[in-house]
This record gives sequence, structure tokens and C-alpha cells, in this order.
Amino acid sequence: MITDAELRVKGLEALTEALGTVEAEKFVALVMRERFDYTEWRKNLWPLETVEEISRAAMRHRKPSRCHGAKK
Repeated sequence: MITDAELRVKGLEALTEALGTVEAEKFVALVMRERFDYTEWRKNLWPLETVEEISRAAMRHRKPSRCHGAKK
């Protein structure tokens, strides 16, 4: 398990990579400004997808990692 500080850094890096710096900061500001229940939001995010379908999609987008046995 990583520390809270490491999680913040990795989360911001992921957001910045996916959205760009400006949009990542806008997203953080929106989440902090609005009352936001992540668990409820997530329940309704993909209502027609099964867990298996979501998992397969995530694995397709996952980058290979050297520490998880990916070949160089």
C-alpha cells in the first residue's frame, strides 16, 4: 500500500497525462467545489457494463510495467 502523499502524486500524474495540466486542475477544482460522492457516481458510471467487461477494457488500456513481469 502506498502513502497518501504518494497516492496524491500518482493521481495527479494520471490526471495530467490523461487530461493535460489545465483540464486536470479544472477537474480537481470541480471535485473540491461540488459535493461529490465518488461511490454513488461510480455505481452509475457504466450501468450496462458487467464487471468483466469493464475489467477487460481496463486491461486493454493498461500500460505494461517492468515490475509486473512485462518483457523489455
